[in-house]
Amino acid sequence: MSRIPAIVPANAEGRARDLLDGVQRSIGIVPNLYRVTAQSPAVLEGLLNLSSTLSGGTLSPQLREQIALTVAERNGCDYCLAAHSFLGRKAGLSDADLEQARSARAADAKTEAALRFVAGVVDQAGRVSDADLWSVRNAGFSDAEVIELVGQAVLNIFTNTLNNVAQTDIDFPKVGPANRLAA
Repeated sequence: MSRIPAIVPANAEGRARDLLDGVQRSIGIVPNLYRVTAQSPAVLEGLLNLSSTLSGGTLSPQLREQIALTVAERNGCDYCLAAHSFLGRKAGLSDADLEQARSARAADAKTEAALRFVAGVVDQAGRVSDADLWSVRNAGFSDAEVIELVGQAVLNIFTNTLNNVAQTDIDFPKVGPANRLAA
């Protein structure tokens, strides 16, 4: 059971209700992540704005989901592993792609370079080496894209941290430990 209660959208008031109604209209459901975050409408609004803005960037939906899985695995966020495995499948990733992303690996070299860079951002709290930055640039990422990779990492670090603090109830199909995805 979540340590921070998820707000029931029908019972929400004011700005929280407006934001949760927007989530419902946008994606057809209100996942528990947003319901917990609605305890602070300001934080929910920031989360939704950052997520929406980054989704309009240059990184593909598939890469954004792979990044989310790399970050969630490193941060031990079961909620985000479940959510982004589900969303990754919806974005067209195979089970093999999802499993590889959890280990910062990918079938193609450019994606793998991005995931390894993001893993370094997480593991080193952003203090990546010159070689790490050179490697992702050498794989074909511009400085603008590198900044988007960092933005995606930070967005996912935030949701991982919030879910780990709250112990948010998982409302997506659960995934198994150690890179074994549930069927």
